[in-house]
Amino acid sequence: MEETRRERKKRQTRHLLIQAAVRLFTEQGYEQTTGAQIAAAADVSTKTFFNYFPSKEDVLFAGTERYYGLALEVIADRAPDDTAPQVLRRCFDRAIGRYLAQGMWAEEPEMAEIHQRLLATVPSVRAKALHVMFDAQRRIADALLKAFPDRLDPISAAAATGAFMGAVQAAGLAGVEMYGESEQDYLAAMGRAADIAIRGLDSLTG
Repeated sequence: MEETRRERKKRQTRHLLIQAAVRLFTEQGYEQTTGAQIAAAADVSTKTFFNYFPSKEDVLFAGTERYYGLALEVIADRAPDDTAPQVLRRCFDRAIGRYLAQGMWAEEPEMAEIHQRLLATVPSVRAKALHVMFDAQRRIADALLKAFPDRLDPISAAAATGAFMGAVQAAGLAGVEMYGESEQDYLAAMGRAADIAIRGLDSLTG
């Protein structure tokens, strides 16, 4: 579907706000930067900034929705004979693995370094990252429960999602330590973890 003028304008404004935040975080520091300053640097009102981002922490996680939205699409489009573990594995192939490997800033590389540095050093950013992760797990678990109402209950859907995503994330961290910048090996490590998790989940949800 072709992008409308309104949609294009919203995308451009969002991009301007992200670029302004990058510049200010770099020039004057994250803690010293306010939403009002980001808005002024992007030449929009403070209200406009908060219409796009509830807080400055949210600017750092602006790309999350796109990846997890893909995972929800995979679940919604499941085939009648799919099992929940098979659908989770497909979520990894299409969205989760790509997100963890590339980060949410694959299309905004200038933000990637800042994001990683702030994640490591600013408590409020780490807290926001945990919130984003838990919210994503909750939404994926809810979608699984809706897709497999005869095979899952809320507890098993939450456990399956947490076990799967936790395994992949832990393997990703181990892969960084083992393989450094080798994206191919890093993805392979996460894919192996996904397969291990799926084998374990087959007995629970298959």
